[in-house]
Order: sequence, then C-alpha cells, then structure tokens
Amino acid sequence: MTTDNTLSQAASFDSSTSTEELIRRDRKVTFHASTHLRDFAHGDAPGRVITGGEGIRIRERDGREMIDGFAGLYCVNIGYGRTEVADAIHAQALKLSYYHTYVGHSNEPQIALSEKILELAGPEMSKVYYGMSGSDANETQLKLVRYYHNVIGKPEKKKVISRWRGYHGSGIASGSLTGLAAFHDHFDLPIAGILHTEAPCYYRRPDECAEMSEKEFSAWCADKLEAMIQAEGPETVGAFIGEPVLGTGGIVPPPEGYWDAIQAVLKRHDILLICDEVVCGFGRIGSQFGFQHFGIKPDLITIAKGLTSAYQPLSGVIVGDRVWKVLEQGTGEFGAIGHGWTYSGHALGAAAGVANLEIIRRERLVENARETGAYLQNAMQDAFAGHPIVGDVRGIGLLAALEFSPEPAARRHFDPALKVGPRISAAALEEDLIARGMPQGDILGFAPPLIVTPQEIDDIVARARRAVDKVHQELIASGDL
Repeated sequence: MTTDNTLSQAASFDSSTSTEELIRRDRKVTFHASTHLRDFAHGDAPGRVITGGEGIRIRERDGREMIDGFAGLYCVNIGYGRTEVADAIHAQALKLSYYHTYVGHSNEPQIALSEKILELAGPEMSKVYYGMSGSDANETQLKLVRYYHNVIGKPEKKKVISRWRGYHGSGIASGSLTGLAAFHDHFDLPIAGILHTEAPCYYRRPDECAEMSEKEFSAWCADKLEAMIQAEGPETVGAFIGEPVLGTGGIVPPPEGYWDAIQAVLKRHDILLICDEVVCGFGRIGSQFGFQHFGIKPDLITIAKGLTSAYQPLSGVIVGDRVWKVLEQGTGEFGAIGHGWTYSGHALGAAAGVANLEIIRRERLVENARETGAYLQNAMQDAFAGHPIVGDVRGIGLLAALEFSPEPAARRHFDPALKVGPRISAAALEEDLIARGMPQGDILGFAPPLIVTPQEIDDIVARARRAVDKVHQELIASGDL
C-alpha cells in the first residue's frame, strides 16, 4: 500500500535532493525505453535527469549543457524553451483540458489544426484522425487498410508490404511493420500478413548490385517488390508502407528514381500507398512533407513528431479522398466505424500543434531546413568525405548520417564487437554533442532542430569530427585498424 510519506517523497524534487539520489530512485521504479534493463537497474549504465533546454541545447540537472544534434528523437523541430507553445497549452487547459471526440464531439484547436494540416498536405487529402504516437497512428493505418478492402469486396486483399530497415513503430502490428531485428527478436514478430521487401539503401546494396548505378538499383528494388507481389498473389496484397527517407534504419535518402519505380508497381496492382511522414513531415527535409519532395502520391499519410515538436504527444492519420469515400460507404452500410482512442483529438495536443505550426510558418523553418540543411550536407562532406573510417556521408535537409567502415572503398563492416558506432556516439557526448548511434550498423545520425543556424552547424560538425578522430586513433592504438 502506498503511504502518504511515499507520495510526498515521490513529489519532492527540491534543490536539496541530489541528482544521484534522483537517479537512484529512478532506477528503482522506471522501465525505460530502448534500455539495457539489467544494467540500468543495477547501476551499470548511466542515468541522466534533464531539466531544461533553450534553442538547440538541453540542460541536465547538474547544469551541464549539450547541443542536441538529434532534436530529441527527430521531433523538437522548433527547438527547446518555446514559451509560446506552453502558453497555448496553458490557455487551452484553462478552458478545456479534455473531452472525447467520439460521435461528432470536437474542440476548437482540433478543428483549426485539422484545417491547417489539410492545407499543407494538399487538395487530394480529405480528413485527419488523431492519436498519440506514430506507433498508434500506424495501427490505425492497418485497420483502415482492412476496412477499406472489406468494403470494396476484396476481403482477401489484406497483406501489407514494408521494407527492411524501415521504422513504423513499436506495437505488435506497427512493430511488425518495422524492419529492424531489435524490434522483432524475442517478441515473436512480425505477425502474419506483414512482409518486408528490399531496403532502398544504395551504400549497403547486395553484392549482386555492386556495379549498378543508383537508378539501376532502384529498378532492381522495384523488380524485387514485383516478384514478392506475384509470389504472394496480387489479389492478397492490400498496401505498401514506406518512409520517404529511411529514418531509424540509418537515415537513408532513396536512390535516384526509387519512388517512381515503386509507385509504378503499386499502381499496376491497385495497392494502397501509406506514406510514413513521422520523421520527414513538417519541414525536416526542406519541404512540408517528404511525399511532396519525392513526387509520391499517397493514399494515407502518417504524422507525429514535428506535428507538435513534441511539446505534447500527438499523431495523426491523413486520409486521402480515395480512401475516405470508401470509409463513408462502409459506415453507410455497416454503421459507425469501430475504431477509437480515448485521447484522439486531445485539446491540449491540438493547441500545441496549432502554436507549433504557426511558429514553423512565421519563422520560415521549412525554408531554413532547406537552406541550412544544404549547408549541413556540404559541411559534412567537407569534414568527412575521404576520412579513413567513414564509408558513407549522406543526408537531405536537416537529416544526415555517417556510416563507418574499416575499408570504405570496399564497404566492409566493422566487427560488431568493436561497437564503433556507439563509441563514436559516446565520444560525441564527451564533446557535449548528442548524435544518435543508429541501430542498423555503425552509423551516427544527426537531426538538429529546424531553428539551427550555419554557425551552429559548424560547431556540431567540429565536435563530431573530434569524436570520430578520437575513436579512429583508439582503433589504431588497439590494433583493430
């Protein structure tokens, strides 16, 4: 039984409580995401308490400041400490914190946010359905795919094809869509009906594709997709899901001609296209959405992260006209649709979204992502192209990645036991720079807030260069290189 004393202690975070004591308490009570649970619980992995942030920097409780070169998890697009968003949340909370949005109930910020999202997404998009995370939004997508094909009389057309290296969430179904081993292993995933085709990763293309140009490799990926569809039976494949730019799978822009080749296959077999814009949406690559940049024509769009810059949890499914007409038809035949989340269209999340999108518009942050993003890409090339352990320097807009190799020309992998990527990420942290060690190889990822300046890019790249050089020298000294 919880005592009053325990409750009092849990709420006590005054300055007399040491950071070490807070971390000790945290180890006892919290299950952290993507964490080595045993090491953390027993004090063998570090803990941190983040208390504030300003611009592109965050601040730990002991006062240490770090450049957040990854915008949280690609999401704090407007940067930290934007009181305008906090004020909007507060003002809405004073009027209405929550009421459900079932059976036609709405709230003012939800209406305003939906209008703005559809304005940005373009005329072929019809409605927005809200959730709390990209994972639950993709769960919604899978239900809509099934409902859609049941309504049009194709109940066998339910399989969904994703890509290896894709990331679409951590749930049972959304985690199955994800094409990363860490999200499948020991969870009995993927579930039946979800398939994975080739990743559009030109640098890590198979040996049989070694002599191909980017365009030829794109055609090869499309041929592999066609072969999978034929093997499964086109009448059984209902949808294809993809990120415009692979995110957690290594920050991989598509090779030349990829999306044109893929869309031709999908159109031939009348397969719905779900565009997962959780990372790219709302300016990250220098366009409002990645689908607009690459000429993708989606039927359904997944949004989250940059929708509120993570000031409140909020996600969405943007439903295109083609699908919406069928959803209307279905409810006309079968009654109210059997799908809903308690917090869908949450008034505080919607208020944060409206304020966030206004900041992005007013401060021209999409344009900044395009212009300063180009500066970032050039600076990364200047600093790392030709480096002895850098095999690939890639990116688009304010997304960038370095992939490490002991023999860059041969595209060889480091021995995983050397943990080169995590070591370089740790070395960057020693430079007070947060850059993400990616899970699909020895890769260091960058996704700074969209407010970043060229001068701050120079600082980020310089710190990253020192981190890479440090680990390079360690590998030489240990005889591993």
